[in-house]
Amino acid sequence: MLRTSLPLAVLLLAAMPSHAATPLKTQLPQRTVLNLAAAERIAAAAAAEARAQGLTVSIAVVDEAGRLMHFQRMDGTPNSSVEVAIGKAVHAADYRRDSGFHQKLLEDGNHVVLALPHSLPIEGGVRLLLDGQTIGGIGVSGAQAAQDGRIAQAGADLLK
Repeated sequence: MLRTSLPLAVLLLAAMPSHAATPLKTQLPQRTVLNLAAAERIAAAAAAEARAQGLTVSIAVVDEAGRLMHFQRMDGTPNSSVEVAIGKAVHAADYRRDSGFHQKLLEDGNHVVLALPHSLPIEGGVRLLLDGQTIGGIGVSGAQAAQDGRIAQAGADLLK
């Protein structure tokens, strides 16, 4: 019985994929993560754009998982802008699309967008892309939606 089992075991080991012998960590994808220093610089660029336009806004920057990394609310910004800015940033990170994309779908009659979990389909949420990979999102609220979008884009453009 042992003589039959040993050749079978050798055949099974030989048939295993070659990557099984390599360490698991070498098989995992490498990715860049957003850090606080970068989040602060992205928000600062957005704030500078808001000031240049004479606007006051709330600015939220979240990581790839949609967790808040940095937030700032400019003086005079409406209270409601706090949660909206965070929601727009989370939307951009979670869906890996700018929130304006889903706003356009909604405007075109695709009401299913309203059923998406954690969705805020209002322009002003922009995904943070680095080398084609979403590493987070920035959300801006306090001005008109199109203005919020341009301000958020100014922050996201730092990664280009």
